[in-house]
Amino acid sequence: MTDFIFSAEKPVESSGKIDIQLIISVILLLGLGLFALSICSSAYAERMFHDPGYFIKRQLINTGLGIVVMIVCATINIKVIRRLLPVIVIASLILCLLTFVPGIGSERNGAQRWIIIPFVGSLQPSEIAKLAMVLFLANYFDKQYSLKNENDRSVVQGLIGLGIFVLLVLLQKDFSTAVFIFVVGIFIIFITGSSLIWILPVLGLGVPALLLFVFMEPYRVQRLIAFCNPEYSQSRWNYQAMAAERAISAGGILGTGSGSGLFFSSRIPEIQADYVFAGWVEAMGLLGVLVYFALLLFFSYRGFRSAFNAADRFQGLCGVGCTALILFQSLFNCGVVGGAVPATGIPLPFFSSGGSSMVITLCICGLLMNISRRKSGDSNASEYLV
Repeated sequence: MTDFIFSAEKPVESSGKIDIQLIISVILLLGLGLFALSICSSAYAERMFHDPGYFIKRQLINTGLGIVVMIVCATINIKVIRRLLPVIVIASLILCLLTFVPGIGSERNGAQRWIIIPFVGSLQPSEIAKLAMVLFLANYFDKQYSLKNENDRSVVQGLIGLGIFVLLVLLQKDFSTAVFIFVVGIFIIFITGSSLIWILPVLGLGVPALLLFVFMEPYRVQRLIAFCNPEYSQSRWNYQAMAAERAISAGGILGTGSGSGLFFSSRIPEIQADYVFAGWVEAMGLLGVLVYFALLLFFSYRGFRSAFNAADRFQGLCGVGCTALILFQSLFNCGVVGGAVPATGIPLPFFSSGGSSMVITLCICGLLMNISRRKSGDSNASEYLV
């Protein structure tokens, strides 16, 4: 195993103030997402629930809870998070397993992705698993780096842990999230400077294995065929993608406006979930796309900057992983909506309706804010070992 290239062991002189520009980017993305959801989901909410504000009201509640979690994550001592890491990882794995327990797990559209919490609602454990995976790998590779004998360092246990997360999510029939976790995990491992001798075989085995899971489910094959042949079965497998394409085309350069009724977007089933970006493009056009990507890139820049200037290696790897979670997921979702990627169930951070997604997204933002607070005396990563 080669020396890790990610180096965050450096003197720290700052006073511990949170990166204000990172906070601003989060606020702007959150505000933009709420505005987009409100204008895109009203017609569908009126048709399904006779209340045009149905989804935005629920999202505001989820956002309020997420902001509380974000504040906690931004202010809690990183040492505490690291000491609780075994509990966080084990709890996330148990929650994933609970989706298969009758009476607790909830099946929707043939997938076991949710658990029911009485008097609260549903929870999607795979959202928690994404963050737990990042924390696990950051902790593992920081420990490996602390070993003075380079020959004692290993990638194997980290890969096994990543494989467990991916497998549990795959068993829930949440293929897109499993692939996403795999991609982010490999990215973190690559950032550590781990030898390609380990990474290439994993890719050589992992990619064919994931393809095997595609062909195990007929509906995934149908989606793949529909992606390769857009005219195939437009009435079922490709309906959302074709409707999103019409909405995007209607947006033009300046969009049709938020008060226009969004003729094409209103015909996209469950637009509030994975296809809200299509409604945003119809309403705001190319200009809206540029504004969104400018904010996303600004957020990503501040997140990666905080990571590479973190007080220790653990925080640095957490920052890279957390930023990658939001950046990659956003690009993945936009790729689906734009027709560049086969249809999946990946939500758009800050935009898509859903309590689990919103709370975990803001939790990630809180961790990034915490990491941006470089405190003096926190430069020795070894003192934080679990």
